[in-house]
Amino acid sequence: MSDATTDGRPRRPTPAEREVAAAELSRVRDEIDALDRELVELLNRRAALGRQAGRAKALAGRRAVHDPEREREVLLRVAMANGGPLSQADMLSIYRRIVAATRGVEHRDRDRRPDAG
Repeated sequence: MSDATTDGRPRRPTPAEREVAAAELSRVRDEIDALDRELVELLNRRAALGRQAGRAKALAGRRAVHDPEREREVLLRVAMANGGPLSQADMLSIYRRIVAATRGVEHRDRDRRPDAG
């Protein structure tokens, strides 16, 4: 069936097509919701690992939480792994925020410790 009428206007979907589309939308939204739950779990796991890295840095005598070279490496790997459909700019923006949030967890941990400084 064509997507346009003979005069070039878009064809209106049939009630059956609308029903199928509504079911598909519901399925896709359920899948998105499941992925969102997984992303939250993965982001929190990543933050917990960042916290562990911060503790290891402190025990190793490293005073700085921020490691620009490591962050460049992370962003480079992310860019290389990105096959779309998200643009590189969008993906890197998301990851810069993830890295900053993880660094914030490390800072808060250090600020809470009595031997911080």
